[in-house]
Amino acid sequence: MKQLLLFNLFLFLGATLFAQDKMLVHRPDGTATFQISESDSVYFSADHSIIYFKIAGNLTDYYVSEIDSITFDVSLDSTVYVTYDGSTVSVINPLSDAGVAVETDGADVVIHSTSAIKNINYVLSGTTGDGMFKIYSDERYNLLLNGVQITNNDGPAINIQSGKHARINLVAGTASTLADGPDYAAPAVDENGEEEGQSATFFSEGELIFTGSGSLTINSFGSDQHGLRSDDYIQVDEGSITITSAEKDGMHGKEGVYINGGTVLITSSGDGIDGDEGVADITGGSVTVHSVEDDVKAVKSDGPITISGGTVQITVAGKQSKGIDSDVEINLSGGDVNISTTGGVVLEASGQGYDPSYCSAINCNGDVNISGGYLNIMSTGTAGRGISCDGNLYVDGGEITITASGNGAKYTNENGVDDAYHGSCINVDGDFVFNSGAITASNSGSGGKGISTDGGFVIGDGSSTPVLGLTTTGARITITSGGPGPGSQGDYDESKTIKSDGPVTINSGLVTISSADDGIKSDEAITMNGGSVSINQSVEGVEAPNITMNGGEISIYASDDGFNATYGNGGEQNDGSLLAINGGYVHISASGGDAMDSNGNISISGGTIVVHGPQSSPEVGMDVNGSCLISGGFLVISGTNSNMTEGASNSSTQYSLLLRTNSAIPANTLFHLEDSNGNELVTFAPRRNYYSIIFSSSQLANGATYKLYTGGTHSGQQLNGLYTGGSYSGGTLKKTFTISNIVTNVSF
Repeated sequence: MKQLLLFNLFLFLGATLFAQDKMLVHRPDGTATFQISESDSVYFSADHSIIYFKIAGNLTDYYVSEIDSITFDVSLDSTVYVTYDGSTVSVINPLSDAGVAVETDGADVVIHSTSAIKNINYVLSGTTGDGMFKIYSDERYNLLLNGVQITNNDGPAINIQSGKHARINLVAGTASTLADGPDYAAPAVDENGEEEGQSATFFSEGELIFTGSGSLTINSFGSDQHGLRSDDYIQVDEGSITITSAEKDGMHGKEGVYINGGTVLITSSGDGIDGDEGVADITGGSVTVHSVEDDVKAVKSDGPITISGGTVQITVAGKQSKGIDSDVEINLSGGDVNISTTGGVVLEASGQGYDPSYCSAINCNGDVNISGGYLNIMSTGTAGRGISCDGNLYVDGGEITITASGNGAKYTNENGVDDAYHGSCINVDGDFVFNSGAITASNSGSGGKGISTDGGFVIGDGSSTPVLGLTTTGARITITSGGPGPGSQGDYDESKTIKSDGPVTINSGLVTISSADDGIKSDEAITMNGGSVSINQSVEGVEAPNITMNGGEISIYASDDGFNATYGNGGEQNDGSLLAINGGYVHISASGGDAMDSNGNISISGGTIVVHGPQSSPEVGMDVNGSCLISGGFLVISGTNSNMTEGASNSSTQYSLLLRTNSAIPANTLFHLEDSNGNELVTFAPRRNYYSIIFSSSQLANGATYKLYTGGTHSGQQLNGLYTGGSYSGGTLKKTFTISNIVTNVSF
């Protein structure tokens, strides 16, 4: 009887095979489940005691006596198959009685799903040169692109008119392609009388989530259309998406674009990736964007842009275009970001002249925050900029390399006045706070800047060690030329490494500078509390109205002034500026200017100061329009025989010496000073010919007698010309003198 029942059961199975999903064989020790779609055959042994199931090529057998029952999963098959074949299409729809209606016209397919079933699968395969797929759905669903090739000459290849969640599965091992034509037909009108959206080769009203390891290529030829667009958000988790062309944006998510994995490659005439009113968020995967037109953005969002992982490769060729652009905020905390820009500046008519609009690798109307990752920027276009933000720039980690080479030029600004535009590796309208990480930036363009801020610039927090390396080599831009008469000055835009309208504060870190003009310039103040600064080449090393050295180490090589405290008004009057050295270590080598220059006052209360001044008049080792007050510290300065050579002020509280000779002493000839007991106070080897030495130390005492020697040798350690340890010998005694005033002048 059991064999007869099973036989009748399999007659039923044969009649209903494709209406079921699974066959369940129930036995006392458990239930075996088989996919009916994989069932090849079912048959009995000769004596009907054993039943055989051939499933997916594998043979399984059971004793009939051990089978309690066989049942079938009566759930509906939730997969709709759409197969294109040239100008026709075939559809297998097992859900026609469950609310899924399919309309076809040639190779055009329209799905209307009112089914309550969630996650219905729509599998697209085959090829058509004149077809499309369109879907309306009340529930979320899955769209499987199984090597499908769709070209729609008058509209989107895929048009999703459902606001529900759509998971787009790029089937493993397959390559799908979507294309449109240049001219779209008029859009359909919905029940409210409004035109349906159709603004992309692949368009969706709802969110799109891409999964699967297959690939999708979008060839967008529609005039004024995007490549891939969602009126919600786009999320890429897996797969490879290539958008070869788009008249507008390559990938546009109105509520944001999220890339967590996979590979995205975009070439477009509009923006590459546009997060619109949402965000652009990259956490993983590989993203490559080629922007080729003027005034476009490779990665753009009206909201924040965040990159925390993955690899991002951006090339920007258009004038005034941007690599990464946000109206609100840009956050970089991880990943590997490489941006190359070749686009130049555009002079936009404004007022009585023009306003420059630059091509920038990173541009933000708000703040830029960098806390990790790798950022490499190469800018070769005219006056190109690396990082440009209207807000503040915060760097708390990561490695940043910026190389710029585009030249600046003269132009007429909006006030009708001659001006100059130039490129900057980093340009900040607000404050720049650099607490940790590493920045290497070089600019070879004329007038090009390393770092330019309208606000303040802070390096280090006192405990961190940020690393900053800056180089500028560009020529200056002549705005107005100076006349032939003495003292006549022109107006120039020079290639400075650090230019700040606000204060510059160095608390810690390692700073290395090579500048075609000023090393560090501030319109307000420069304060060094710690860290190490090496200005290996400059015209003027450090310039600001107020320069304060509280700690740390600074070494300056300058062709003009080393320290220059000035408001920039010129003249010999005291302009109120101040150079204050309260601690730390200062080394200056100035070949053609005043090594320490203040158009106001100089105050020295501590620290070690070693200065190699110029060898030719009228420049001097120390020049001060006001007074030089010394109350502490160690100071040795070599200089010229200029009439402008002067020592400290008599109101100082620490003793000092101004020692002068009428005959030049050759460069590297030792200057040695010792007390009457032979104790060394200083042994110094100036780099240039010298006529004068300014010296001050807490070891100098009133009424004490000292001996001055030149020449000879020293067995100690030498740092920047100053010897310590060891012993001095072989010099020529030039003078023996006694201190009787707070400032003692000595001729030898």
